[in-house]
Amino acid sequence: MNSDQMLKQVFEDGRTHRIFTDAPVDEGLLHRLYDLAKMAPSASNLCPMRITFVQSKTQKQKVIEAAAEGNKPKIDSAPVVAIIAHDAKFYNHIEKLAPHMNADAFRQQEKHTLEQIAIENCWLQAGFFIAAARSLGLDCGPMSGFDKARIDEGFYQGSSWRSDFLMNLGYGDASKLHPRGHRLNFDEACSIL
Repeated sequence: MNSDQMLKQVFEDGRTHRIFTDAPVDEGLLHRLYDLAKMAPSASNLCPMRITFVQSKTQKQKVIEAAAEGNKPKIDSAPVVAIIAHDAKFYNHIEKLAPHMNADAFRQQEKHTLEQIAIENCWLQAGFFIAAARSLGLDCGPMSGFDKARIDEGFYQGSSWRSDFLMNLGYGDASKLHPRGHRLNFDEACSIL
């Protein structure tokens, strides 16, 4: 695939899928996906994003039960739902990920500041995750609309991981897509100063 084809696949043809085919996603592909996504930028390479790939029917049912009504059938149709989370104690890895930093001084910041750093950088990494998934031929269905406390209790109790959003993964059913929504043009969304 040349670079123009890749850009087309990832950005121009990439869509948010709501309904997926029943084609399974190979576990090796999920490993490859993470290996690409982990290269995303984050502040000082602190890498707060954590991912739980949910495939089993039992575990997926827990996600469905925590989802808003309109999201339940979307999750049910996807072969994998990824819980995109952040590690509230991401700073425990500073010495390994950012040895240039003064780890002790960084950890002394206010709790809300550290939480904000974790959430913002998780979302930054998640954008890369979507691009990586699309580059591997997977379709994505990112969504909010779920009870975060319920997901955190069901999947992260006793840990420092906290859910941010859900992402259905698999092979989307293109026949169920709505026409692509309008996007703002450059002059509506950008300025050059």
